[in-house]
Amino acid sequence: MDADDEAVRLTAWVRGRVQGVGFRWWVRARALELGLAGSATNLPDGRVEVVAEGPRAKCRRLLDLLDGDAAEPARPGKVTGVTERWTEPRGEAAGFHER
Repeated sequence: MDADDEAVRLTAWVRGRVQGVGFRWWVRARALELGLAGSATNLPDGRVEVVAEGPRAKCRRLLDLLDGDAAEPARPGKVTGVTERWTEPRGEAAGFHER
């Protein structure tokens, strides 16, 4: 199996103006386009936690969209930083949810 096809779990904590601007909805749409399962959750400290499971290459693409400047369609809000963690998949339920 190619490393890009390996199933992984990406947890990303996104900082900036990412709550109350449609950011979680935007993340859900991008994740579903990529065929990923998981969630986007507002945290009490103002960050959004994004959990995505699927092929490593697709998770990497989502991470690029979260942190990159050329996200299309345009990413709402303003991202000032992303912290990531890669782990073994836990078997997220199908679909991608806003929490």
